[in-house]
Amino acid sequence: MAFSSPSIKDLIGSLDRDSYVSLLSKIIGEARHVQNNPPDLIPKEDRVARHVLDALLPLSTSTDGGPLVVSHVSYAEGRGNIIVEYPGSTPGKILSFVGCHMDVVTADPADWDFDPFSLGVDGDKLKGRGTTDCLGHVALVTELMRKLGQVRPPLKNTVVAVFIANEENSSVLGIGVDELVKDGLLDKLKQGPLFWIDTADKQPCIGTGGMITWKLRATGKLFHSGFPHKTINPLELAMEALKEIQSRFYQDFPSHPQEQVYGFATPSTMKPTQWTYPGGGINQIPGECSISGDVRPADVTNKLQEYVDDINANIEKLGTRGPVSKYVLPHENLRGRLTISFDEAAMSGVACDLNSRGFHVLCKATEEVIGYVKPYSITGSLPLISELQHEGFDVQISGFGIMDTYHAKNEYCLFSDMSQGFQVFLSIISQLEED
Repeated sequence: MAFSSPSIKDLIGSLDRDSYVSLLSKIIGEARHVQNNPPDLIPKEDRVARHVLDALLPLSTSTDGGPLVVSHVSYAEGRGNIIVEYPGSTPGKILSFVGCHMDVVTADPADWDFDPFSLGVDGDKLKGRGTTDCLGHVALVTELMRKLGQVRPPLKNTVVAVFIANEENSSVLGIGVDELVKDGLLDKLKQGPLFWIDTADKQPCIGTGGMITWKLRATGKLFHSGFPHKTINPLELAMEALKEIQSRFYQDFPSHPQEQVYGFATPSTMKPTQWTYPGGGINQIPGECSISGDVRPADVTNKLQEYVDDINANIEKLGTRGPVSKYVLPHENLRGRLTISFDEAAMSGVACDLNSRGFHVLCKATEEVIGYVKPYSITGSLPLISELQHEGFDVQISGFGIMDTYHAKNEYCLFSDMSQGFQVFLSIISQLEED
């Protein structure tokens, strides 16, 4: 009689609640110290890293015969990254879980219904800053690697986990995954699918939006508001100009057919988010003002500049507001003027490869564990993922937090969701073992 070998899912089993909650409690207890909002708040990710290392180093090659290869790589004091490998038997067969970051966004305890910097446990609900984004995933992937180290299942694939610093502030470079890639420490991960574990709602995320910020500056004439016929009101000029620019933008950038394929909730957008002016009395029309915002996608700057140039050349034709509103004062040889500028740090969007083996195994694992699969895309930007994709990594994206609590007050996740995520990981490994 022939007997089949036990599957990795049988060998590893389910996520141990006590172990997971205990580790997560320690990690969330460090959330106050890993808030990332410079210059006031510089995270010390090593405070989280030490709990990951405490869990995994006893099972590492640095101890008496442990299987895990653990590296702690730092580019700034107190701000390390961790790379963990469970070696497989077949050279070139590899899969990786990357993106679990050890920093968080800020939290003001006065705005929360509970302490954001200690883990609250309410049945299935696990509460605290970072439970969804992304300390809950740090604990989850740590538990996966700990189980692999304890059970030591025979695998053909090498399984790699990468815990990173400085995800929440892409303006600072040379600390996290960008530097690991630059130093070639992740090169071998290009040999297999890379699963970026830092989204939510238990479904594959297959696309993100590109984005660049813009500033539209309107120059008019400073004057007393009691004499509006003698001035050029830059506030009115900016409002009318932005309306015209947005109208042209949406005509030139309609919905793309691939938006339906990738499941984007919104099409390309251009919208204002901030308004500034130099100040002054309420009875004073300012000489200038600025409207700032963002545009998604990022590769439209030439077109926006074209709109502004055309409006400047034909400013007499721009809509006005009331009988004394004007943008030209001929007797003073004065014309209102618009300028537009762009942030140099444009963020590229991501379109995951829907034909890759990584995508197929993620979808199958999701359907098998969650009961259905419905890939989606977000119009937010994830620049680190885009950079990995440009470097040649087969990046697939998923996560098991709660999207509605991302960067929000009263953040939480569900243990049941994280437990399902653990099973998704095991399914992914199992499927790739069959290749």
